[in-house]
Amino acid sequence: MLTKKEQRLRRARQTRIRIAQQGVARLSVNRTNLHIYASVFSEDGAKVLATASTAEAAVRAQLGAAGKGGNVAAATQIGKLIAERAKAAGVEKVAFDRAGFAYHGRVKALAEAAREAGLQF
Repeated sequence: MLTKKEQRLRRARQTRIRIAQQGVARLSVNRTNLHIYASVFSEDGAKVLATASTAEAAVRAQLGAAGKGGNVAAATQIGKLIAERAKAAGVEKVAFDRAGFAYHGRVKALAEAAREAGLQF
């Protein structure tokens, strides 16, 4: 019997195999109860081109009180920030890797904000 985390990682592995075959940069998302993290990896997956998370001091200051990193508003802000940083690194088109998480709530908010800020996926 697989645990909930093992099930999620199994789903993530299948997605990453498909993304690797596409040969485009990958926007990967990870969420915890307190924070949300986003990273853009190179086409071969060897280099991290851009990162953004609610654990960064500057982002936490914008969010206000501690513990505000685990909501949809914070995810929207991280989506905009990762899009800006990815475009600064020269990445316009990515494949979205939700890491086995459901495309709902914070993950969906981050993806939509990144699209609005100019990333194509």
